[in-house]
Amino acid sequence: APAATAGPSRQPAAAAAEEEEAAAIAASTGEPGTRKPEDMMPGPYPRTPEERAAAAKKYNMRVEDYEPYPDDGFGYGDYPKLPNKSLHERDPWYQWDQPDMRHNWGQPMHWDFDMYIRNRVDTSPTVVPWHTMRKHFLVFLSTMLIMFAVGQIYPSYRPVGPKQYPFNDLYLERGGDPNKEPPVVTHYEI
Repeated sequence: APAATAGPSRQPAAAAAEEEEAAAIAASTGEPGTRKPEDMMPGPYPRTPEERAAAAKKYNMRVEDYEPYPDDGFGYGDYPKLPNKSLHERDPWYQWDQPDMRHNWGQPMHWDFDMYIRNRVDTSPTVVPWHTMRKHFLVFLSTMLIMFAVGQIYPSYRPVGPKQYPFNDLYLERGGDPNKEPPVVTHYEI
């Protein structure tokens, strides 16, 4: 009933608003509210030096340092190809705008940045070379195997005596005759 009383002048405006909203949703990724601003989206692959310079400026990079991903159909566009370095390699004492990510405002992030955060892949060089680590591990492993073999060849046992029980060696509890005197149990010799 309220739609019938609204009159013909309000229905075309509502239809136009619905068409506008549908066009906005179709232009986005398909989900309402997920469309990013145009300046945050990668542009087309730069083909000329002028486009390359504009893309480098867009990502706050020097033209000499800017290298886009190859135009292989994966849709990276003009996004810069950054080196595969983890956040561990960045200076921990620098005053970062975002210290947990070691990232500054306006600095481009790696396309796969979630793979290179500090609790994932660490690409920093190791302090000890791999061949030295391998050698130390093999020395440790062979020492443990030799010790195991020696323990198997020459077993050692703790000397133990017979089990001792209280109250006349638990004579009655172990099925002794209550009418007889229990034998004297001596657990030591003097």
